Amino acid sequence: MNLEFLETPLASIDAEVTIVFLTETLLEETADETLLTQAGFKAKQDQLSLLHEKRVLYCGVEKLNADSLRSAAATAVRSLKDSNYKSAKVGQYFLKNTQALVEGFVLGYYSFDLYKSKHEASPFTELFMSAENVDGSMLDAQEVKTVVDTSKTVAEAANYVRTLVNTIPNDMTPSSLAAMAQELATQNSLTCTILDEHALETEGMHAMLAVGRASVHKPRLIHVSYKPKNPLHVISLVGKGLTYDSGGLSLKSPTSMVSMKMDKAGACAVLGILKAVSELKLPLEVHGFIGAAENMVAGNAYKPDDVLTAKNGTTIEVRNTDAEGRLVLADVLAYAQQEVQADYLFDYATLTGACMVALGPYTVGMMGHSHALKHQFSKIAASSGELLASLPFNAHLKKLLKSEIADISNVGSKPYGGAITAGMFLDRFIDDEMKQKWMHFDIAGPAYSESSWDCHPYGATGVGVRFSIAWMRSLLNAQ
Repeated sequence: MNLEFLETPLASIDAEVTIVFLTETLLEETADETLLTQAGFKAKQDQLSLLHEKRVLYCGVEKLNADSLRSAAATAVRSLKDSNYKSAKVGQYFLKNTQALVEGFVLGYYSFDLYKSKHEASPFTELFMSAENVDGSMLDAQEVKTVVDTSKTVAEAANYVRTLVNTIPNDMTPSSLAAMAQELATQNSLTCTILDEHALETEGMHAMLAVGRASVHKPRLIHVSYKPKNPLHVISLVGKGLTYDSGGLSLKSPTSMVSMKMDKAGACAVLGILKAVSELKLPLEVHGFIGAAENMVAGNAYKPDDVLTAKNGTTIEVRNTDAEGRLVLADVLAYAQQEVQADYLFDYATLTGACMVALGPYTVGMMGHSHALKHQFSKIAASSGELLASLPFNAHLKKLLKSEIADISNVGSKPYGGAITAGMFLDRFIDDEMKQKWMHFDIAGPAYSESSWDCHPYGATGVGVRFSIAWMRSLLNAQ
């Protein structure tokens, strides 16, 4: 779908359908109230009523705020995508909500049908946004255009992540993910370095190598960099890239294995963030480090009771081979700190089901030592459309990672607080000088869904891109 901003009033735009958002109060003021009431339209959130004879699609919203408009915009564009209309137009609902509208339209239009035998293209391909506001005034065209262009770039980067995550494990192996990173680097003038299994051995990354040992698709470490002139900050992003996770010898149940293509969502989010940063030309140097591996079962698979030596020399007792993502991240975090002296270090991972138990399926778990960083991300989350919540480290949970035969165990000794103990395991691999600059994002809950919600269809959501770009832009605004 082509989303285009036009400076002209809404009435002067040539399109087949006009999209109008109504609250219950605005419903009472519209000229079509009688027709809408007869149709049973009450302006409830995400309720739709298409008056074909007037070519107007009315969409209900609880309030004229970002969350309500984003969800309603996604619902509206899905409806039009299933229609025979080719184009639509929409006005503004105050500049503060323009970002949400764009996100709703772009994210809501997305679908993944690569593996369908028949592809039916939607006739609906054009959406025009006017500078005209809901109150009839004309907003500053350049301000609106800037928000539209930025929001569109970020939303399209999230859709890029969705496609990577949705791609099946037979097609998206560690080497395939490395090839996708190289393709992005070529297209967006980034630099890309790939370390194969031999280079990983040379680097002493034995934890990551152990995880990928039983797969015919050998692990890869991917380093993608965006380096503008005179960057204001240097940021390293680390992503968990398990292109498939069977659980290893600690085998998952059959139902738990379905959708495990999503275990690379952290890695894909890192690529999506780099895509957005480079296209927005932010004055930030950003490095993406991805640990890509497949956790499979074979005669040479790593085992519970094994002791692995990570890149930083820490020895790890393996008690559960399904706690593999943290082993990969341990090595990649150490490598990232070795290669780049960053101002900030963030990791993204579908790390624990325990995070979903704690926060539900829609919220990212945020962990780290810096209260200032936590506050910044919590504050920015509301504007990004993605949900974050902080989970606290504590010394009592840290004791659960104690090993009698190695420096640390890869899982806690009690089945509680698993998201936090996973974060505290990663903390063991953060250098002292980086402790206050590091944040861990457990995206296991919102990364993938088997039912639609908000502006997300079935499948991958692209989580991580929007809140990270929002934080980076707020960092620049604070200069």
